[in-house]
Amino acid sequence: MSGIIGKKVGMTSIFDADGRNIPCTVIEAGPCVVTQLRTEEVDGYEAVQLAYDEKKEKNTTQQLKGHFSKANTTPKRKLVEFKTFEDEKSLGDTVTVEIFAEGDFVDVVGTSKGKGFQGVVKRHGFSGVGMQTHGQHNRLRAPGSLGASSWPSRVFKGMRMAGRTGGSRVKVQNLQVLKVYAEQNLLVVSGSIPGAKGSYVIVDK
Repeated sequence: MSGIIGKKVGMTSIFDADGRNIPCTVIEAGPCVVTQLRTEEVDGYEAVQLAYDEKKEKNTTQQLKGHFSKANTTPKRKLVEFKTFEDEKSLGDTVTVEIFAEGDFVDVVGTSKGKGFQGVVKRHGFSGVGMQTHGQHNRLRAPGSLGASSWPSRVFKGMRMAGRTGGSRVKVQNLQVLKVYAEQNLLVVSGSIPGAKGSYVIVDK
């Protein structure tokens, strides 16, 4: 399994050979630098750490400055570990979008848009009372009954209720790579991916 770190640029659409209009997302992927190689002997597991996106040196801690200097690279903003890579990697190597090819299927991980505290209609898709029965004249978007009476005299854990919505890690699987623009470090995948424009995403091959 190979992967790369990138940023969500936005959505567009392209036409395929049959003339179908396919919605797709443009990702600015890489270039990423290998900043650490985890080994079974030292760390207890094997992984490749990639770093992406330039960061000002004045905003970087001394510990991270030393970490990046070992890889002979400038400070980066985003660090992600990948379990395995198809090719053998060394400290300081660069990973680009060229590890992907048109037709590949990838998984994309991102952070969904935060929507704050929301009610059950928006958070869970409740349809509302609908002003049809029980005299609900002023509470159309209320959750309704939450539990029994004398037993169990409590609300069960996991009950769908109002609360904070969005802002969580989301993975979208089996998106097809439609275009690879190596010179611009751009990757075009089918469908939509979580997150706002400019947010970090992880693309797993």
